[in-house]
This record gives sequence, structure tokens and C-alpha cells, in this order.
Amino acid sequence: MQTKLWTRDELILAFNLYLKLPFGKMHSRNPEIIHLANIVGRSSNSIALRLVNFASVDPYHQNRGVVGMKGGAKQVQPIWDEFFQNKEALIFESERILAEKENQTIENKYKELLTDINDLKGETKLREVKTRVNQNVFRQIVVANYSGKCALSGIDIPELIFASHIIPWSINESERLNPENGICLSALYDKAFDIGLISINEKFEVLISSDLKKKNKKEYYSKYFSHIENEKINLPKRYLPNKEFLQYHLDVIFSKRNS
Repeated sequence: MQTKLWTRDELILAFNLYLKLPFGKMHSRNPEIIHLANIVGRSSNSIALRLVNFASVDPYHQNRGVVGMKGGAKQVQPIWDEFFQNKEALIFESERILAEKENQTIENKYKELLTDINDLKGETKLREVKTRVNQNVFRQIVVANYSGKCALSGIDIPELIFASHIIPWSINESERLNPENGICLSALYDKAFDIGLISINEKFEVLISSDLKKKNKKEYYSKYFSHIENEKINLPKRYLPNKEFLQYHLDVIFSKRNS
């Protein structure tokens, strides 16, 4: 029996799922793997194997000594390279293909995110759709990287956690969707990090701004901030915060609160 060759679209969908799943959940019994298998007409075992192939070309797992089948690795390497050359394009394409396989449009799949842009038309609407879809996928990737928990508080309620950009979305287009540019934080710490009240150094330790320390007599300071100063964040499973990005946050955003 001749083996059914994988198409580019199928490889892109497998990579999309690889980015969203913690490594420990890349097994054939996972409902998300079963769902993908059903919509592309493959076995859940074959999908799980492809995810392991992607792990084998992921530098993080290579450093851990994860080795996949060489033939499979050769097939997935071009998709991996394409992602790192143009994350925004490939992530959006993967979501478009996924929606198509699920017999819906990407606008319908993400209608809850797009309700306020129904009046937009043409290229303006397409740009906004792409932005919101990519932001949503970035969130899924970062949350999975931190096993669904805030890196500071351990809160694991989905509605209360955010994928916080280290370098803001508007500042560096090429790193917007880089998993190393995201930290999973609960709502309070997300906002505090975003405006520079707190930061994280190259040792992954939390720093408190002088602005915030002025509030050290307040009950909320001791309750929510004093105990995290100089503490190391809970590190993610795969993609550590990029130290150059952390330095940018310290130099540009955090420094404004310490002047």
C-alpha cells in the first residue's frame, strides 16, 4: 500500500497545532490532535508523529537532545524555516486553511473577535482581520508555552491571563509573533508590565519600579507586589523570554518609571 504523501497545507496545519500544544500533550489521544486528524483524513498517530518531527527541528528541543525521524524532519524543516522568515504570513495562512478544512470562513471562525469591524471594506478590513487572528494565535502559543498559568501568580483561569508582549506589538513588526517575545501574565501583572511598573531582568527576576515603590505603604503593595520583587518567574516549557527583548523593556519602558 502506497503511503499518502503530505501536502504543504497539511504540514502547515500540523505546525499550527505544534505551536499551540505543550510538548507533553503531543500524543494521539489528545482531542485537538484527533480533531486535526479527522479534518485532514489522517490517523491521530500520524499527526502526533508529525508534531514530534517539528520538535526535532525546533532549536529548543534539539538542545534537549530530541531526535525525530530524519525523513520526517526533512519534510517539516521548510515549514519551520518559512515561519521564522515570515511569522505573520504563515500563521494567518495556517488559520485560513484550518477554517477552510472546517468548512467555514476565517471571518466566521473568528466572528467574536471581528464584530466591530463589519463596516470595514477591502484591504482595510483584511489587514484588521489578519492582525486580530494573528494576535489570537500568538496568545494561544504563549499560554501553551506557560502551561496556561501566569508566570508570576500561577493563576490558570483563561479569562484572567494574557499574552504580554515584551517588545510592544507596535514597535517591532518582525518579532510580533515570536514566542520568545511573550510572557503569560494575569491581568494585573500584564498591565503593570505593559506600562513599566514592573520588569524582568536577564536572570528572569522581577524588578519593581521606583514609581511603584512609592506606594509601599499601601496594603495592595504588600499584597500584590512586594513579595514578587527579585523573585524568578515561573519559566515556560519551551521558549524562554528573549534576553535582548527583556533588555529593551528595561531600557525603554521600565526606565521611564525610574527617572
